[in-house]
Order: sequence, then C-alpha cells, then structure tokens
Amino acid sequence: MRRRTPPPPSPLPQRDGIDPVRVRLPGEGTWATVGEHLVERLSGAGAGVVERMLDAGLIVGADGRPVTADTAYVPGLYVWFHRELPHEVPVPFPLEVVYRDEHIVVADKPHFLATTPRGSHITETALARLRRDLGIPALSAAHRLDRLTAGLVLFTVRPEERGAYQTLFGDRRVHKEYEAVAPYDPGLALPRTVRSRIVKERGVLAAYEVEGEPNAVTRIETPEHRPDGTARYRLTPTTGQTHQLRVHMNTLGLPILGDPLYPSPLPPVPADDFRRPLQLLARVLEFTDPITGTAHRFRSGRELEAWTSYDDWAGEWTPSRTKAQ
Repeated sequence: MRRRTPPPPSPLPQRDGIDPVRVRLPGEGTWATVGEHLVERLSGAGAGVVERMLDAGLIVGADGRPVTADTAYVPGLYVWFHRELPHEVPVPFPLEVVYRDEHIVVADKPHFLATTPRGSHITETALARLRRDLGIPALSAAHRLDRLTAGLVLFTVRPEERGAYQTLFGDRRVHKEYEAVAPYDPGLALPRTVRSRIVKERGVLAAYEVEGEPNAVTRIETPEHRPDGTARYRLTPTTGQTHQLRVHMNTLGLPILGDPLYPSPLPPVPADDFRRPLQLLARVLEFTDPITGTAHRFRSGRELEAWTSYDDWAGEWTPSRTKAQ
C-alpha cells in the first residue's frame, strides 16, 4: 500500500493561537490558475474576498512566497492563508492550568468556553487561549468537553504523542467523574446504571435515544440532596457520546439545571449572556500516562453555583458575577 506523503510544514505562524488554513489543490481540474480555483472553492467567503487576498499577498505557497492571481495551477500544490475572523464576545471567566509537564497540560475550563475552534467559536476557545498564554503553538486537545460544561480537559504538547493520549480515551482507560445539579426525586432508586443508544445528527442541536445496542453507559449516584428539591449528583460515564450525561439525566426526569436543550430547546441566548450556566462539571480525570507511566488523578477546583449559592445562580445577572464558577 502506497503511503501518502505528509504535507509540508506551514510557512505561516499561528495568529492568536489559531493555525492558518491549508488548502491542497485537487489532482484533477480545468483551472488555468491558482486564483481561478480558489475563487471557485472559497466562494462562501464573499464576493471579491479571495481576489483581494491574492492582490495583498496574503495567500502563500510552501516557500512562504505570495501566490498571485495568475500563478499557474499545479495539481497537489499546497497554499496557506489566515482567514479573517469575526469578532467574538470574550468569555469573562479564567481558564486555570491544573498541571503541566513536557508532555501534557491539564486545564480547568470554565462554562461557556469551547474546547477547540469550531463554528462561531474560534479565538475564544480553551485551545487558542492556552497556545497564546503558554507559548505552545503545537498544543492539541486529546478530547473534548462541551462548551457549556466546565471542568478538566487534557491537552498534549507534542504532536507525535497526541495519538497515544487519544487512544486512552478511545480504549476507555480514562476514569472520568462529573458533578451535576438537578431536581431531586425521592422515588427514583439510585445509584443506577443507565444504558441506551444515543444518536446525534449533524446540524441538529439535541441528541436523542433510539432502540438498538447501547452505545452510552452512565452510572448515576446522589451524594447529597436538599429540602429545596435539588440534588447534587455524581455521574460516571464509561462511554463518551455527545450530550450523553445530559440525555441520560433528562431520561430519568432529572434535567440538569441550566440546560438549554433538554427537556426541550430554549430560544438562543445572546452571545454576551453568561447567566445561569449549565450545572455540569467534569470533576475528576484519572489515567496512567502512556508516555511516562505516571498515575495521574486530577480534580477540578470549581464549584457549581446552583449548589453553593442557588439564589445567585437563579437571580438576575450583573457584571459582578463574571467570576469563575
């Protein structure tokens, strides 16, 4: 089997912790110039955008030299450029580094901060922040945590080692514990293990359960409950389906406080509205380091506000509340 030649390194540095876009020209095509192909391929950027980038020398080849509008089309050629990013509302909560060595970084992510660039969240992500703050351009995420969920995330320092850490998650050799605040049901027998098949369709916000072989397994326990009808739950997943914990809690009739999707989607909130964050926290991350053999156990220092101060969490938002949860 013929091994594919890896692409050359980027001639452009990162910008604000974001990698430049890399485009490889198709092996077949009728374009006479690189410009013709890019205008067609990147038509979604808007009329005249690609032409202006070419004129300004903002699109470069592997040697770092600008590609012009009339540069001849060469199948397989790589070009790079930085896309213009829209303004993003800053997430006004700190991202704490829990642990760092020459192989990994473990961060304690706040609510509302995406883990990696995706969709409309690019520079306001944990990965971009850490790359900028720690000066580690090659930093990568070994797994993901939902934007609305707070807690521990593992990042890798060296690209050649990323696969080893990702394999830990794929092989279910990472122990994860979450905390959630949700309604208390005295008639529900806990602890229990919930097993179901969860489907998440592209373009559809909410995941849902279907008949079939279970692909999502969660153990649910109630460490504490209060007279006001709320409880703090310990959630231990052994699988990692999208929205798994939120779906399983909702299935039990215990939707997590602050959840905008379950049991039913709410209208979108403004980008600068940081009131009532989802009360779900990735509390514990435990694994044996595949590179060093070190047994790691990390614990988030955050607290769920609906448990520590329900009135503050449920009340009206003020600027003074833009602190770590």
